Amino acid sequence: MTSKTVVEHRSRPAAAHTLKAHELPAPDRSALSGARRIVVKVGSSSLTSIRGGISEEAVTNLADALAHKRNAGAEIILVSSGAIAAGLAPLGLEKRPRDLATQQAAASVGQGLLMARYTHAFGAHGVTVSQVLLTADDFMRRSQHTNAFRALDRLLNLGVVPVVNENDTVATHEIRFGDNDRLAALVAHLVRADALVLLSDVDSLYDGPPSHGAKRIPHVSGPHDLDGVSIGSAGKAGVGTGGMATKVEAAGIAAGSGIHALVTSTPNAAAALAGEDVGTWFSVNGARKPIRLLWLAHLASVQGTLVLDDGAVKAVRDRHTSLLPAGIAAVHGHFEAGDAVEMVSPDHTVIARGLVNYSAAELPQMLGRSTRELGKALGRGYDREVVHVDDLVLV
Repeated sequence: MTSKTVVEHRSRPAAAHTLKAHELPAPDRSALSGARRIVVKVGSSSLTSIRGGISEEAVTNLADALAHKRNAGAEIILVSSGAIAAGLAPLGLEKRPRDLATQQAAASVGQGLLMARYTHAFGAHGVTVSQVLLTADDFMRRSQHTNAFRALDRLLNLGVVPVVNENDTVATHEIRFGDNDRLAALVAHLVRADALVLLSDVDSLYDGPPSHGAKRIPHVSGPHDLDGVSIGSAGKAGVGTGGMATKVEAAGIAAGSGIHALVTSTPNAAAALAGEDVGTWFSVNGARKPIRLLWLAHLASVQGTLVLDDGAVKAVRDRHTSLLPAGIAAVHGHFEAGDAVEMVSPDHTVIARGLVNYSAAELPQMLGRSTRELGKALGRGYDREVVHVDDLVLV
């Protein structure tokens, strides 16, 4: 176990005792041990280092665990970081580059090296792997995420283990996942997985520094279980972009959309897949949602803000209706039709995100007016919602 601080406890006012997450009964892990389709994500720090490149031992050990589960009848999708990190040493780079062009160059070199290692390691167990590179755009457009699902589903039906990564070589700063934890959560939803396993160099979530006697948090039944803890960021290995914070976020995304999730260390992969009591288990606490709404809630790049009046706030938040021009008090930002915007209350509390049907230049003349009035005054096309309910998600 890595003895590093992953969370630190914040002091709170005294209150009546309630069960903390680490005091809850051990959860039933059978949902993972018996899962038919599992998405497993592994981070760069578990596979590579700047000085040594790809660790053959780490890749072999991971492949052994996943191939065993695959050959026992489960379908496995591996979301693997490590392409950029694997490309650093061959390019003579001493640290992860900050500029996008060099990151893309490193990914282009490293992705092939990483896949070669996976092909060899899984091949020793008679398991075929494939490479699937995705961008955030593949989750934004219905035709693209439908095609992505069909491809992944067919690979799984053929007995293949797809190895998924963000397409760093073509990704842009404006449209990218930022880390593979969120990508893994979306892939799990996309392929209708039964469980998501997030692997890193930390064996579990703790309520404080493990070296100071902190307790492991074995079970999270909902966001309230983590009240009072501050989640740690990326470690000091220099090859990753996430950290415990992004893993907890990704596990929360999965659990909130109907998928059990587990956060643990890479050496615990086999034990985790066998349903043993390792890591932190996130129980399902919500129903499955359309993939576009998950993207909108967690990945969309917000281009502007719509300030709603009190009536519109109630309509959108409480009755979950479309946003009409009559309920908008002000517009901020520069955006075009189809961009993501935030909807805020008069005191600027964010209540929702949505895809807007008009540009920032068109909206000011429409504020406070009914769609019927706008249709007569401005013509056909101006009598629609500003944000349709099907393109709106509460946050």
